[in-house]
Amino acid sequence: MPELSLTLHRAIAEIPPLDWDACAGSANPFVSHAFLLALEESGSVGGRSGWLPQHAALRDEAGRLLACAPCYAKAHSQGEYVFDHGWADALERAGGRYYPKLQVAAPFSPVPGPRLLVRPDAGIGVEALAQGLVQACGQLELSSVHCTFCTSAEWEALGEAGWLQRIGTQFHWSNAGYASFDDFLAALASRKRKQIKRERRDAENSGFVLKTLRGHEITPRHWEAFHRFYLSTSDKKWGRSAYLKKAFWPLLGERLGDKVVLMVAEQDGEPVAGALNLLGADALYGRNWGCLVEAPFLHFELCYYRAIDFAIEHRLPRVEAGAQGEHKIQRGYLPVPTYSAHWIQHPGLRRAVADFLDRERPAMLAEIEGLAEMSPFKSCTEADG
Repeated sequence: MPELSLTLHRAIAEIPPLDWDACAGSANPFVSHAFLLALEESGSVGGRSGWLPQHAALRDEAGRLLACAPCYAKAHSQGEYVFDHGWADALERAGGRYYPKLQVAAPFSPVPGPRLLVRPDAGIGVEALAQGLVQACGQLELSSVHCTFCTSAEWEALGEAGWLQRIGTQFHWSNAGYASFDDFLAALASRKRKQIKRERRDAENSGFVLKTLRGHEITPRHWEAFHRFYLSTSDKKWGRSAYLKKAFWPLLGERLGDKVVLMVAEQDGEPVAGALNLLGADALYGRNWGCLVEAPFLHFELCYYRAIDFAIEHRLPRVEAGAQGEHKIQRGYLPVPTYSAHWIQHPGLRRAVADFLDRERPAMLAEIEGLAEMSPFKSCTEADG
């Protein structure tokens, strides 16, 4: 093994974009230098947000960046979508201290993808970076390291390295080579096909002008409106301050360009609802939704059906529509497992969490299997009606 050194950086700008992206690749925009920089420059992370950048950089003797990871010292467990509040409570009741902890994540983005970013020609595996993160955790006197929404390969490697493994679930749409939305509908059971046709028809007849905008087509007025949508959703759903700042949206559009896809509804020329997506190499990632109006099935049309339209047109293998939502199953989004891995310093808490996860994993897999039985797709023996 070469002589390696790990450093932590309080700003993504301390690491050259070309070096970072040589490790991150281009497939998943949520770990790109541009996305992480937009979060920091907008003030959505850093400052008093409770997300303090501590980005990890692993270099060889010559100073070449071999691997990196988006890391944050966290003073709370908000905005993560993998819930460990119970673990924190247990340790603090026992007289320990759970926060701060180290979070390896794409902030506020429950999007599966690589987290331990290794340059393809580095000659090392993710284990080297994982070992460095554990050592940094001890040196900084943090309670734990959490790698959330990682890939299954990272999950397996971290499990072999002694990290605790957790499984969650999301709902993704898979493209079976459909030539059109009607081609997709033909794969569904008759009743489900009719339901989706009715929902799309009602949304189209609602009086709104529905558009799919990309890159430069998204103007400052769209971003101004979208922030209002986002605040409205945050207030209704969480009842607390929104994570993402107003400046984030135009920065995102500027930095990621055509990778930003906005499904929008307009009324009298003004945006009144929207669904934000980011485009990866092999998926469209649905992220944020919000509206200022109520209309039948507008949410389904903008968030799910137009995303499927886009994926079919651009021959993308899948659409990932974000966290939660069993209602997505009837729209063709089927359950898939998500993965996270956790390193906990405290021996007692580590044993307790390991025992909990040993029982939770098979329960989650059984739940995914049960949810899959609700699939709207025709079975092999089903006659079309």
